[in-house]
Formats: sequence, structure tokens, C-alpha cells
Amino acid sequence: MNILLIGAGQVGATIAKALYEEHDLTVVDADAAVLSELSFRLDVATVEGNGASRRVLQAAGIANADLVIAGTSRDEINIIASMFGRHLSNARTIVRVANIEYLEAWQERQIDVDFMVSSEVETAYAISRLIGVPAARQTDVFADGQVQIVEFDVPEGVSTRGIVGVPFRSAHIPADSKVAGIISGDRMTIPRGDDTISPGDRIVVIGSPASAKEWSRIFAEDLEQNVDDVVIYGAGRAGLAAARTLLEQEVRVRVIEGSYERASYVAELLPDVRVFHASGIDPDFLERERIGRARAAVFAMGDDRKNLYAATMARLHGAKFTIAVVDNTAAIDVLEAAGVDVAINPRSLTAEEIVRFAHDPRILQLAMLEGDRYEVLDITVRDDSEFVGKAFRDLPTNDSLIGAIIRDGNALFPHGDDMLLPGDRAIIFTESENVATVERSI
Repeated sequence: MNILLIGAGQVGATIAKALYEEHDLTVVDADAAVLSELSFRLDVATVEGNGASRRVLQAAGIANADLVIAGTSRDEINIIASMFGRHLSNARTIVRVANIEYLEAWQERQIDVDFMVSSEVETAYAISRLIGVPAARQTDVFADGQVQIVEFDVPEGVSTRGIVGVPFRSAHIPADSKVAGIISGDRMTIPRGDDTISPGDRIVVIGSPASAKEWSRIFAEDLEQNVDDVVIYGAGRAGLAAARTLLEQEVRVRVIEGSYERASYVAELLPDVRVFHASGIDPDFLERERIGRARAAVFAMGDDRKNLYAATMARLHGAKFTIAVVDNTAAIDVLEAAGVDVAINPRSLTAEEIVRFAHDPRILQLAMLEGDRYEVLDITVRDDSEFVGKAFRDLPTNDSLIGAIIRDGNALFPHGDDMLLPGDRAIIFTESENVATVERSI
């Protein structure tokens, strides 16, 4: 596929890394230094210039593009680039936006692009999923919520519950779930009967939402599993989107915002939310408002240092589960090492949602894990797939695992005697470098 990618920042670089090996990729950006660094690391063509310029886009070969991805940090540039994509080529167009109003306009068919993704909305969804499974490092839902993908760290000293240290053939794995992969450092194992989970491992589980919560209880007995009270630091776009999403799930939300004007705006916009005009780090305020008694705290202030300090203060006052929305990808490891339970990057979430459009069109959804080293695919099975009609126990692994199938709209968690049928949707865990092989086989 011939792909034109506009924007080489964090989102663009993540997209380019995921796509360049399988596609002809041209990247447009106004920053020559960023393009130079990207082309040094990846085999991509680059064009320096404004992505909203028709002349620049024509020089980049937009007329021959099959897919145009507008992924800069500027909404207006992205929308203008997509408009040129519509008029200068027959390409599909994908647009990244920050302003949710643009997303709503697209959903109402007022903006003519094939797909639009909002970093803030994707972040809000990620926060709500994590709050539903508080022991998770990362989680995503597939098949309209029937299947959940969850990453867990296996802590030291955890009660085995018949799982940790027990060979898989004898382990008491929660019903309707599979351990798709065991990650130990740089090594990933697709588990077999003799394999075991050890403290310090990271595991990827594919299962039902109920089984995901059961896994969460196993690894975090001290965490409240039914989170119904959340405090959000920061009422910017990410914090506001998270508040809206949690309210829809009937979670009680409190918001702390340092700007009086912004706090007043959000209080008027969301009358069911208690909004505080405060820094959120004053000990008297934290005690008086019992912030530490919230089931979870989300830090979305747009400054990684402020998020870290506020999260530390909240923990000192009793907060059990903390989530930070990071601005810099490098800050993820720092915040988590400092005690934040989960740090998430909106740019990575946005790239993940966009990348699936450049894969096989049979892929309805995908999730990227571990810095894009692994992927989970929701892919429809071809009639002539080599896997059709074979019992699951006899399928070749190809360094991948089918954790669930969607048949007639219902999620099934297959056992050894079950068979894959044409038209099934298979939920598959695999290494990113193996995705093309999986697409050919399925």
C-alpha cells in the first residue's frame, strides 16, 4: 500500500514504525531535523514542508496514495490535509484531532473523511477500562466489550491461588480466559502445558470481562475492585473527556482544577461533577475533602512533573490506585518507578487506533502492547484459511495464540476440541513482526 503520513512527531513516528516494513511510506513534516532522525531509523521517504500545503502534498505524491494519514498535533492542519487528500487522490483519509467538537462534527457527517480519532476520547476510554480492572497495566476491549485484553505484572509474594508457579496443565486458570503470552524481560513465551508463571513476569490475558476482574483480584487483593468514586486532577481536554466517560458508567467523579475560569466552565458543563478550584497538593485540602478515600485518582494536568508530585501527595493521603496521563513517552517508566500504578500516553493510543487501517481490511480492531512489540488482532477468517476445520489443539502456533473467537456475534473461548470456521473473527496475540504471517495464514 502507498501511504502518505503527515506529521513525524510522537504519533507519526509510532505509526511509521508500525507500517514501514510492509508498505511504501512517505512522511511529510515541517521540521527537517525530525525527518532526518526518522529516515535514519526507518526506510521511509520524507518531504519537508507544511502538511496543509497543496504544493507540498503534491510533491509528496498524494495523487498516488492509497491511504492518507493526517497525524500532526494541529487539528486544522490535519483537516485541511484530509480535504486535499479527498480532492487530489482516491485515497482513504484518516485524521487525528484533539478537539472533540471536530469528532462530533465528523460523526454527524459534517466533515468528509473516512475516519477520525480523538486522542482525548481514546485516553478517556483507556482510563475507564483501567478503572474497571485496577490491577491491570494495560487493558482493551474487543467485540463490543465481550472480550477483554489485559496485561498484568505478577508481584512478589502473591498468593498462588493455584496459578503462580503451577504448570499450566494443572493451573486453576479463571474460566473463559487464556494466558496468551508470558513476558520475562525481552523474552516472550506462548505458554504450553509445562510452562509456569513466576513472580516478576508480565502476562497477557485474553478473556471475558468477568474473568479479567477475577485475574485482577488474584494479583491485587488489596485493591477495591468495584471502583465507583474517582478524583481527576486537571480539567483540560483529557480530564474533561475522562469525566464524561466515567459519568456515563455511573461513577461518581470529582475534578480538581487550578484555573478558576476552567473550573467554572467544567462545573457549569457537568453539573453532576463536584469541581474544586484548587492545586490539589495542599495537605489541608486533601484531608478536608478526603481525596485519599477516592477509589482511584487520575492525573491529567498536562505536565508530567506536576502529575508525579500530585500523585505522590495523593498516595501519602491514602489513594490506592493512581493513573497518570503522560505528555512525554519517556516519562512512563519514571512515573511508574516512582509509584504511579499506570501511566498512559494519549499519542500511543491514537497511533494504535490509526494503524489498523493500514493492515489487512479484515482486521476490525487491534491493540499494541509493550512499546508496540506485540499486537492483538481481531481478524475475520477467510474461507480458504489453512486453519479452518482443524481442532485448536492441532493448530500450528506461528508464535501466536488465538484467545477468543466471535461467532454469530457471540464471544467463545475455545478449548482443544473446538474448530475455527470460515467467517469467524479470531482474537489473536502475536509479536508485531509476525503480523503479516498471521494475516496470510488466517
